[in-house]
Amino acid sequence: MSVPMGPRAREAALRRLAEDEFDVLVVGGGVVGAGVALDAVSRGLSVALVEARDLAAGTSSRSSKLIHGGLRYLEQLDFRLVREALRERGLLVTRLAPHLVRPVPFLLPLRHRVWERGYVGAGVLLYDTLGGARVLPRHRQLSHSRALREAPGLRSDALVGAIQYYDAQVDDARFTMTVARTAMQYGACVTTRAKVTGFLRDTLSDGGGRVVGALVRDLESGAELRVRARQVINATGVWTDEIQRLAGASPGTRGSVTVQASKGVHLVVPREKIRLDTGLILRTEKSVLFVIPWGPHWIVGTTDTPWDLDKVEPAPTRADIDYILEHVNAVLRTPLTHDDIEGVYAGLRPLLAGSASRSQTVKLSREHAVIRPEPGLVIVAGGKYTTYRVMAKDAVDVAVAGLGQKVPASVTDRVPVLGAAGFEALRNNRRRLAGRAGLPVARVEHLLGRYGSCVEEVLALVEADPGLGDPIPGAEGYLKAEAVYAVTHEGALHLEDVLVRRTRVFIEERDHGLAAAPVVAALIAPALGWDDDRVRAEIDAYRSGVEADLAAQREIDDTAANAVRLAADAPAGRVA
Repeated sequence: MSVPMGPRAREAALRRLAEDEFDVLVVGGGVVGAGVALDAVSRGLSVALVEARDLAAGTSSRSSKLIHGGLRYLEQLDFRLVREALRERGLLVTRLAPHLVRPVPFLLPLRHRVWERGYVGAGVLLYDTLGGARVLPRHRQLSHSRALREAPGLRSDALVGAIQYYDAQVDDARFTMTVARTAMQYGACVTTRAKVTGFLRDTLSDGGGRVVGALVRDLESGAELRVRARQVINATGVWTDEIQRLAGASPGTRGSVTVQASKGVHLVVPREKIRLDTGLILRTEKSVLFVIPWGPHWIVGTTDTPWDLDKVEPAPTRADIDYILEHVNAVLRTPLTHDDIEGVYAGLRPLLAGSASRSQTVKLSREHAVIRPEPGLVIVAGGKYTTYRVMAKDAVDVAVAGLGQKVPASVTDRVPVLGAAGFEALRNNRRRLAGRAGLPVARVEHLLGRYGSCVEEVLALVEADPGLGDPIPGAEGYLKAEAVYAVTHEGALHLEDVLVRRTRVFIEERDHGLAAAPVVAALIAPALGWDDDRVRAEIDAYRSGVEADLAAQREIDDTAANAVRLAADAPAGRVA
């Protein structure tokens, strides 16, 4: 059985934050912060993690949802980065998270008959080779007719042939949350809605200072906590510059790092709107465009533009949406329209800023940096989702050097995340599980792909209350039990947390979950101790966020869309 991350666990975590001194305090609950917490605690260190919003509320819930080596980085001759990412992909698919990370084929259309097939084919062959052991199938060269059989929805004149290769995909928000839960399973103290407002310092004998913890505000109660830690690791992604300023450092100066945010927008459309039996990757003049299978939907994206506005809610614009539609429609037999779009989401990539022009963020390095701007404080920045574990290891290695004690090396390449152990055996027994819970086998297969071996805990809720085995009205892809489990075991504190990140109702349903919101709010209210007024406030806050998102998408430029998004006052948190 897993350790529940529910309201009682949060109360206990807050007491620990106030009373204990930790070896490591991690700031940031994205995938890198969660990875840092797991790496540190699995080395035997005492660890706390604080996140100002919800786990994966920022970049780590708004990616292309791919675990990949970065095929386009081969063109930049960044072989080390590609090899590193492909190694991590292999670990995730086979050992660390086979229940959450799964292979997906992609078709790369060719427009030129001779040179392009040889040039691209050599690159994809190298991609296969750098991946090491044959974890995923090798690439295939496809003729024009064979490519159209795989992708009948493509225009015949959009390609002369194609290459099909494999990468992997993940529900980024669920994976991040699961890594954090795994860290908690090993003893880490994980607390969301806990914002760092300053740093604690001791004066050294030479007159200098040392960071010895952080001031943390519990955003649920308003309480202020002084959290003591021997080392603080900042893993806040696009908020890195703000945290550095809070620590008294200026981004761009010696001993600091500067992060440039780049906005990426994705569309979600119904599966039947694009006739493909494979994912698709297209080149554009500004970015790489993916068409990625996502259950009964496709995810289509992305854009790549500099962003200096509100980092909490980067707003997609009409121009972003039109850009994606224009480029994907250039190859489709039946063009997509605005009416086909079910969901839109925008995220920010935390790119390390160097000498490159701000208008060329697509060319900035995706490699990461780990720095120690002052004693007691470590900052990790940059990187990409796929290599989160390497970034976490490197950050903890630097922090360990400041502890003055012998600490074991990282073991996270051998530590499966929660739900991985026993997953294959349960998948083989899915018919028995389905019969026991009175659910269709297909539904249990879906649950296994979200919870792995923790599916037993979800099914136990259904066995105790058969009504929880019913689909959520307005979000029939999910069971009522999943909403309850989100707050009892997965740390969800608000309606938004459940509809946006523990499930993906917000981007998958055409009404963005407005019909499901009252049902879900009623389901989770008892576990969270909400009265009727609080239930109404949560529903109103969620509706306000949805309406603001839709209004922003009607604006043509970033500034106008950002202003519309900020105008929404959602007291319980905004949707993403």
